[in-house]
Amino acid sequence: MADTSPGAGFRCGYAAIIGRPNVGKSTLLNRLVGQKVSITSRKAQTTRHRVSGIVTTPDAQVVFVDTPGFQTKHRSRLNDRMNRAVTQCLADVDATVLVLEAGRITDADRAVIRLLPAGARVVVALNKIDKPPSSDVDKLIAGEHTKLGHLRPRITPLSAKTGEGIDELCDAI
Repeated sequence: MADTSPGAGFRCGYAAIIGRPNVGKSTLLNRLVGQKVSITSRKAQTTRHRVSGIVTTPDAQVVFVDTPGFQTKHRSRLNDRMNRAVTQCLADVDATVLVLEAGRITDADRAVIRLLPAGARVVVALNKIDKPPSSDVDKLIAGEHTKLGHLRPRITPLSAKTGEGIDELCDAI
């Protein structure tokens, strides 16, 4: 006889939200949680410490960890410390949400992608789909898949700003 009590099959885990500065990590966390828990700004490096937000559904609970943007251009003690926070966070989570800007993968994005170990559970949040000149999301996804190196993640197009694609991202996670 199957267990039908509350909590049967309930799952819980941690998911890191990572990416280069200004791809929308904090905006995504705020959208996922449904309220402002992380500061958002156009200024890079606004998030300097890990910020957590919890999402609970009938069958799961996910603790999302918003990390500082992984900095590759400017070396400083602060940036080194924030980068270390990102890499340490990756060791402590069950899944990773890699946030990339739709239609634009940079060298900084590639540096973040190289941080991810082969076999890592990764969902790519292809953010800012409301901004690219091309509205053909399928072509964007096909183009991004070829740039992701050793990863073969599920790519979920979304707009953290408008909320489009958020349900699909949650399902993927």
